[in-house]
Amino acid sequence: MSSPPPQLTRKPSRLRFALFVFCGVYPLVTLLLYLLMPLTQGWAIWERNLVMVPIIVASMVYVIIPQIQRRCARWM
Repeated sequence: MSSPPPQLTRKPSRLRFALFVFCGVYPLVTLLLYLLMPLTQGWAIWERNLVMVPIIVASMVYVIIPQIQRRCARWM
């Protein structure tokens, strides 16, 4: 018996992945800025970033990127 032909796997496009990540991160950053600005008036930018960046990174690692990989795999 012959074995089935090997399936060709396509290498994901980094550009498409970057575009999907942008589409997920941009609204998150914008929302966080609107929510944090009134609470952090008078803070230096590095202090705001110290609050905002961990939220963004955690959201990317645990929510945005897994959702992109799950829902958009066929387009990458």
